[in-house]
Amino acid sequence: MRRAGALWTPARRHLSTLRELRVLGIETSCDDTAAAVVTSSGRILGEANLHQHAVHAPHGGIVPGLAANHHLRNLPLAIRSALDQSGLLLTDLDCIAVTRGPGLPASLSVGVAGGKALAAAHSMPLVGVHHMEAHALMARMSNAHVRFPFLCLLVSGGHTMSLVAHAVNEYSVLGSTLDDSVGEAFDKVARELQLPWVDAQDGGGAGPALERIARQGDPSRFPLPVPMDKSASARLLDFSFSGLKAHVRRLRETHAFDPCVAQDQADMAAAFQHAAARHLAKKTRLAFARAGQMGVAPTCLVVSGGVASNLAVRRALEEVARENNVGMACPEPRLCTDNGVMIAWAGVERMRVGLLDPYTIDFIQRWPLDELRRMGYERRASSF
Repeated sequence: MRRAGALWTPARRHLSTLRELRVLGIETSCDDTAAAVVTSSGRILGEANLHQHAVHAPHGGIVPGLAANHHLRNLPLAIRSALDQSGLLLTDLDCIAVTRGPGLPASLSVGVAGGKALAAAHSMPLVGVHHMEAHALMARMSNAHVRFPFLCLLVSGGHTMSLVAHAVNEYSVLGSTLDDSVGEAFDKVARELQLPWVDAQDGGGAGPALERIARQGDPSRFPLPVPMDKSASARLLDFSFSGLKAHVRRLRETHAFDPCVAQDQADMAAAFQHAAARHLAKKTRLAFARAGQMGVAPTCLVVSGGVASNLAVRRALEEVARENNVGMACPEPRLCTDNGVMIAWAGVERMRVGLLDPYTIDFIQRWPLDELRRMGYERRASSF
């Protein structure tokens, strides 16, 4: 009998079959409750994402306690929906993958507890997924040309970082945000402009609202400074958005624009979006140069995370990729935001190389991505 909490060892039925792996992914790192069933060939068999935008919009941001309570309510529904769409039972699955961190502790604890219970009850392998690794690997599910090593820019509501992805579980972080993430800055500037959140089907939240109104704006009307334009060498690859956000606030406080006037809203939104995209592009150029100094020749540029769905940001980064003679890969917009598909796919990638977890794992609120390879995973010989 296997010791309680021990790492799962591939069962004989997996050794003798060539069928696709089928992995259930569970995501509860922030406010969305998501689940999906994905195969090792990248087919999405079923998925569900239960949003909480209506719950948090009146508060102007995510309320951790409310988010956790709604995860408790929504997680069984999301899992049931994903399984029903797939036509599978839990016993038909090969693995449970769940977001382990980083994220909101109360939210993470709901998903981790649920994933562990399901895996243990069915004697199934468990994979604890780093949320940002899942974003980084997502583009590999549907883009055959995304091969290691690649340069990756992760841009989301909680994180902004550039990194070299050497292999599954092995990353070198080149730069990260010193303060606000780019997604957080988009949300806060949207609140300065008094923009209502858009519906979930349009991306959901304040950032997509800013992008929508910026389409009608003139970015040259309010020229904003590009952050860290003269960074010291020690911080050359890092990002910063707090100053840009503060500049918009000062312009509002000095009545340089009126957030109650639609054209003022649009022009300021366009100006902020333009400055943010230029900042990301400049730092990505420097990241390509640093990768070259490391002896790494990136096969492509991967841009992932919620802000990767922003078209202005994509266009700016596509230009950087062209300058470096590589292609750029992004997940489709609906898979750029937090979702269960990316967690399931990360589970596939980690399972393939034998990186499995015991049933005793806990969530990790703060989890540097470049510490993954130092965590002492016991690799199992992969037969998948």
